[in-house]
Amino acid sequence: MRVKTRIFGEIEIDESKIIHFPSGIIGFPEMTDFAIIYDEEKGKDAPIRWMQSLQETEFALPVMDPLLVMATYNPEVEDDYLIPLGEMKEEDALVLVTVRVPEDLQKMSVNLQAPIIINAETKKAAQIIVNTEKYPVKYYIYDILQELKKEGE
Repeated sequence: MRVKTRIFGEIEIDESKIIHFPSGIIGFPEMTDFAIIYDEEKGKDAPIRWMQSLQETEFALPVMDPLLVMATYNPEVEDDYLIPLGEMKEEDALVLVTVRVPEDLQKMSVNLQAPIIINAETKKAAQIIVNTEKYPVKYYIYDILQELKKEGE
């Protein structure tokens, strides 16, 4: 499937990689199909990837693995929220968080209160609000990413 994107231009997306959100994502219930893409120049191991909408090709969310910036991240999610994703083994659960990239990069943050849970086996996903003060909506990550970059050099 060929998709024209705002960030990467026209790209090929393997249909087996399409992730379906039965209820859409928070604030955009009509956007139900996405693909996770990355900047090929930075490689698959780049910390930030993009969740590209297949309904609205101008819409893509930067996302990342929360464990890269908070090793203890382990939100409690009610089983009822996971039922639409199908039966899920722990090894099939992929958790991502959205990244906020403002003009001032030093204020870059992730939203730890609204993780995206993907069942890698069924390719179904949901964005869930975790109702706890333990995880902030804005968890600043610029300094953490700079340290990771230094470690990788």
